[in-house]
Amino acid sequence: MYRFALILLAMPVFASAQTAPVRTEVLNDSLHHPWALAFIDQGRMLVSERRGQLWLLDASGRSVARVAGLPAVDAGGQGGLLDVVSDRRFADNRQLYFCYSEAGDGGNRTALARARLSPDGQQLQDVAVIFRQQPAVASRLHFGCRIAQQSDNTLWLTLGERFSRMQDAQRLDNTLGKVVRLRPDGSIPPDNPCVGRSNALPAIWSLGHRNPQGATLGPDGQLWLVEHGPQGGDELNRPAAGSNQGWPVISYGQQYGGGPIGAGLTRQQGMAQPLHYWVPSIAPSGLAWLTSTRYGQAWQGSLFTGSLKFGYLARLTLQGQRVVAEEKLAVSDGQRVRDVRQGPDGLLYLLTDAPQGRLLRLLPR
Repeated sequence: MYRFALILLAMPVFASAQTAPVRTEVLNDSLHHPWALAFIDQGRMLVSERRGQLWLLDASGRSVARVAGLPAVDAGGQGGLLDVVSDRRFADNRQLYFCYSEAGDGGNRTALARARLSPDGQQLQDVAVIFRQQPAVASRLHFGCRIAQQSDNTLWLTLGERFSRMQDAQRLDNTLGKVVRLRPDGSIPPDNPCVGRSNALPAIWSLGHRNPQGATLGPDGQLWLVEHGPQGGDELNRPAAGSNQGWPVISYGQQYGGGPIGAGLTRQQGMAQPLHYWVPSIAPSGLAWLTSTRYGQAWQGSLFTGSLKFGYLARLTLQGQRVVAEEKLAVSDGQRVRDVRQGPDGLLYLLTDAPQGRLLRLLPR
């Protein structure tokens, strides 16, 4: 069981005069490469670790128990136990959804499962895999694996193109480099854009993605996500039904080591432009809208994402779907910021990706 730490760190925060200064509270500093955070009843939370462990923490961040009952996780490289979210009606059904890398068919793939959490929070029950990416690929890269649940209870799942199969992101006969949309039992919503199309998998919502590692519902109730570009070209997107985000035909990034991606295009008819992009790459991970006023009115309605590359939290100010300002908040002591969520108390919680990763809470001064 993890040891518990409560430390207030004096870290600089690069904030404009309009933003409320914050201080960083370390709730747990013994998490092994944590990947995702999900709040459940009474402020308790679940934290996934990439190595294939799921932990129940109390509202103060203290580790209570390791949750049993996970399926076999093919952990390695970027793969492992990744996102976990609680159902919108968790208080009634105790349902969870989690995605992970699963071995099979000569490689591995992103799988999405549902389960019920036992009343004591220590066991997954009725575990069922409701979706498997097609095809499996022998790769340790680009699993995507963020989940968002719509108000009608349908689920969006982001899927990477596994790096070596980037051209497949433009094909509809596979789910590499896609966002898929499913019902909670894994069946296909009849209004999905590919339903009834020949040579197209009906689960597909959007295509042309590289490696989306942050997903959330926006104030408009629609899906927003951040995804990794190559060398430059990380993107903030709002994929509509049937939209093509362009990878690898268009990109604001370059090949690793230099050189254009394909023909070096940044625009093409029929392909969506990002709402915002980063050059150089920040490697964004996790995505959350702040709806509370806990940090003052200036922060309410901001969009937050973590930077794995530079170890900061980015605060994006938007007007409609246009990013008009970005702040870099040094709140993690330089550790890679893997996830960001708004808690039931209206505060922001972060996970840092390290062998001794941290659960952080941001407090207004």
